[in-house]
Amino acid sequence: MAALPVTPALATPVRKVACAAVPDVPHATWSQALVLGNEVVMSGQTAGAAAQQATAAGTPMDAYQQALVCLRRLQALVEAAGGGVHNIVKLTLYLTDIADREAVGRARRDFFAEVLPGALFPASTLVAVSALVQPELRVEVDAIARLDADLRQAVLATA
Repeated sequence: MAALPVTPALATPVRKVACAAVPDVPHATWSQALVLGNEVVMSGQTAGAAAQQATAAGTPMDAYQQALVCLRRLQALVEAAGGGVHNIVKLTLYLTDIADREAVGRARRDFFAEVLPGALFPASTLVAVSALVQPELRVEVDAIARLDADLRQAVLATA
């Protein structure tokens, strides 16, 4: 199938985010994060190397610990894109064991309460999956942020 032509005046500029704390994997066929206008789209983050090292040391990371690593990686990416955690409007969480949902929910509450006290939480979807890319991984989280949105300023909508 041939690519559709893009009218330059209508094309949204895309910028790849460079982040020392979450470097691109040399052989990767994906980007860690892209900025499209005011939107930051972040790839799924895992505890990766930290989970591998903990497992090798005989102290595997639990779902709570892995979720915090994922959220901190997303924080680093959104900050490298010019925003902050307050700009994250949507999370999708993937768990290999749905029984971990309470621990992951607690990690999410603890993380956002620390960095955004009193603010609304991002919209969120939680999905159970059969496996992640490495056997020791239990959690993966991806996110969308809007640089023109601020959860610290959000108000509750009433009907």
